[in-house]
Amino acid sequence: MSKIDYDLTKIKGIVFDVDGVLSPSTLPLDDDGHPRRMGNVKDGYAMQLAVKSGLKLAVITGGFSAPVAARMKLLGIDAYYENVADKLPVLKSWMERESLLPEEVAYMGDDIPDLRCLRYVGLPTAPYDAAWEVKSESLYISKFSGGYGAARDLIEQVMKARGLWSANEEKAYKW
Repeated sequence: MSKIDYDLTKIKGIVFDVDGVLSPSTLPLDDDGHPRRMGNVKDGYAMQLAVKSGLKLAVITGGFSAPVAARMKLLGIDAYYENVADKLPVLKSWMERESLLPEEVAYMGDDIPDLRCLRYVGLPTAPYDAAWEVKSESLYISKFSGGYGAARDLIEQVMKARGLWSANEEKAYKW
């Protein structure tokens, strides 16, 4: 049984922010002052499994990171958008390209730049440590913080509702 009060069988696409969602809000800086993002292995496993299972995933971030772009490619996520100041037009364009209606999309964001997207989709969600403005707009707040399993939490619940999640080890190794 899902903890999300929404018909998750409708969800065909999930969109994530990076900083504060797929990576923790606190980022170490390199010698040049650029953030060094971390990724969660369990989030990554769920993301690649979702892609292989036919869910549409997209990542829209205001930041720029060659390592994050490379990781998204490794996970099978073709819809990776970076350096995006206004995320809503990118979200709408991706949804149109994928023939998705707002009620078929979940979005997980953590801060002010995500608000317009959260208000547009059917299932707005947030990590546990999201800004209060984002939490107030979200139908679901994960018990996990950004970068610490929030993405997997959402993906797993959607996939279970749609009959796509499996703990079958044999299925887990098929690339």
